[in-house]
Amino acid sequence: MAQKKSFVIRIDPEIYRALEKWAADEFRSVNGQIEWILSNTLKEKKRLK
Repeated sequence: MAQKKSFVIRIDPEIYRALEKWAADEFRSVNGQIEWILSNTLKEKKRLK
């Protein structure tokens, strides 16, 4: 498995709270939820295999 790249993200508190709730509903961490959203969106837009 390739190493993951880490970076800092600034995010609106309201958006973070919504992500936190969504992640909890799906038994993921916020980080895992963001990664899942990005991955799915990139696949949907055919920018990732």
